[in-house]
Amino acid sequence: MNLNSKIYVAGSHGLVGSAIVRRLKKLGYTNILGKTSTELDLRNQSEVAAFFATECPEYVFLAAAKVGGIMANNNLPAEFIYDNVMIEANVIHSAHKYRVNKLLFLGSSCIYPKYAPQPLKEEYLLTGELEPTNEPYAIAKIAGVKLCQAYRRQYGDNFLSVMPPNLYGINDTFDLENSHVLPALMKKFHEAKLSKSPSVTVWGSGNPRREFLYVDDLANACCFLMKHYNDDEIINIGTGVDITIAELAAMMADIIGFTGDISFDTTKPDGTPIKRLDVSKINRLGWSAQTALKTGIEKTYQWFSQEVCAVD
Repeated sequence: MNLNSKIYVAGSHGLVGSAIVRRLKKLGYTNILGKTSTELDLRNQSEVAAFFATECPEYVFLAAAKVGGIMANNNLPAEFIYDNVMIEANVIHSAHKYRVNKLLFLGSSCIYPKYAPQPLKEEYLLTGELEPTNEPYAIAKIAGVKLCQAYRRQYGDNFLSVMPPNLYGINDTFDLENSHVLPALMKKFHEAKLSKSPSVTVWGSGNPRREFLYVDDLANACCFLMKHYNDDEIINIGTGVDITIAELAAMMADIIGFTGDISFDTTKPDGTPIKRLDVSKINRLGWSAQTALKTGIEKTYQWFSQEVCAVD
């Protein structure tokens, strides 16, 4: 990519897309395209085709997706598979049709089997059954991976797929029912501190282990891979370090200043027991995550306090 290359960031107003835009601007790229979901419905094939025909982007970061936590995935399985499959199919096909130089597709670590060996290596894809609570989303993401590989194999398109772990950071969604675990915990502990609640209840046993990546580190990796990676195989992006949900809750409480008790509702699902990515492949290319979890949470909470709470 040259600094004046026309770059389309699909999902530019979301958690991942906005971080990619920030990174691109920091690197000096000046010709960045972005549309809100109301301006361009990526589930609509004709709208997407018309956009690509008019704008002719040279590079595409496909960061648009319908995302959510365990409750959202359980309650809206049809939307999670339909919306994501349609977004991926329309953008990837138009990228092929209108001769995009390179496309980077954002997958998810949930594509790996529920009981795959740890850490999760790229070759574990499709070697076992998925976690039932997010299977529709995972299947949609696997479809995106296979679309990229199929267009590369049949047409020679330079489409690549990257797999991040749980993400968090600026522009996250802080919703107690539908967001991912880290932002949900941030809002829950913040509200408990303000209301002087004696305790906070966390979903599940607290035992599952998860890997968390600060979204600006992900954006850094995506821009790095857009320049340095051209392989057909998927590639993990992460820290390679995990933490239990109980440990995350304790860290969150400490950062926010909540001094009450933390309890766990074991009637709620835990999801996959452990998810930690093997990041040796991207490390060998010369990239590694720079933001420690505590530092990333502190940065996110500062933004949350200034931007989200001010609006609320």
